[in-house]
Amino acid sequence: MNIKWNATVRHTLMIVFSIVMVYPLIWWVGASLKSNAELGSPGIFPSVPKWSNYTDGWHAIPGRTFTDFYLNTFGLEAMVLIATLFSTTLVAFGFARLDFPLKNLWFSILMMTLMMPSQVLIIPQYAMFHQLGWVNTYLPFVVPHLVASGAGGSFFVFLLIQFIRGIPKDLDESAKIDGCSWFGIFWRVVLPLTQPAIVTIMIFCFLWNWDDFLGHLLYLNSVDKYTVGLALRMINDAQSAQEWGQLLAMSLVSILPATIVFTFLQRYFVEGIATTGIKG
Repeated sequence: MNIKWNATVRHTLMIVFSIVMVYPLIWWVGASLKSNAELGSPGIFPSVPKWSNYTDGWHAIPGRTFTDFYLNTFGLEAMVLIATLFSTTLVAFGFARLDFPLKNLWFSILMMTLMMPSQVLIIPQYAMFHQLGWVNTYLPFVVPHLVASGAGGSFFVFLLIQFIRGIPKDLDESAKIDGCSWFGIFWRVVLPLTQPAIVTIMIFCFLWNWDDFLGHLLYLNSVDKYTVGLALRMINDAQSAQEWGQLLAMSLVSILPATIVFTFLQRYFVEGIATTGIKG
């Protein structure tokens, strides 16, 4: 009886906490279907759902639709992902498998950058990119990732280093006997075996850049280059009489890509985190 009672208590508590955690999302969905007059009503869902909040919100910005902003955001995400994977995999392979002068010193510097607050870099980075003429372009987001110095770059390199160290070096020796160069070992042996870690990096990179409102606000000035986050801010500015239902509807739509990505790739995410640092 005690075992059954303990299980019942645990499940009850889990259900209660789940409801508490999910309630804001449920309220968000209901509020996105309300008019301004109904937002103060006690009920979660409106008596008559206002589905036009979604269609009107999609076209709320004059001369633009959210299709344009989604295309901008997905294009920027693709460039950042490619740059991140290109740089972090090569750097991590070098640290994990190659010997070169001052390797330990460079690795220590890499670890130190993990402890540096990103806010410290905002002003000097902006001054540098402004002098280079990169403001109002996507270069400030893409180029740093090409050298593994973008948002999360050091963390991604460290994650991959730990993962690659868990791959037996006997595979490298076998590849060398077959005539593989170091790049061949990286491309044909190590890279395919790091798939869980790579997917983990892709998830982190996608989510962090999708939510990077401050960076997009600093460097993007033209509406034709705006991302979804900046478009949501424009809904506030574009309407003198704020339609909160439209804003809530578009903000709800804006989280769907990140939710879908994490939902479909969470198996690889858990596998990548669980196996990182396990020695072969």
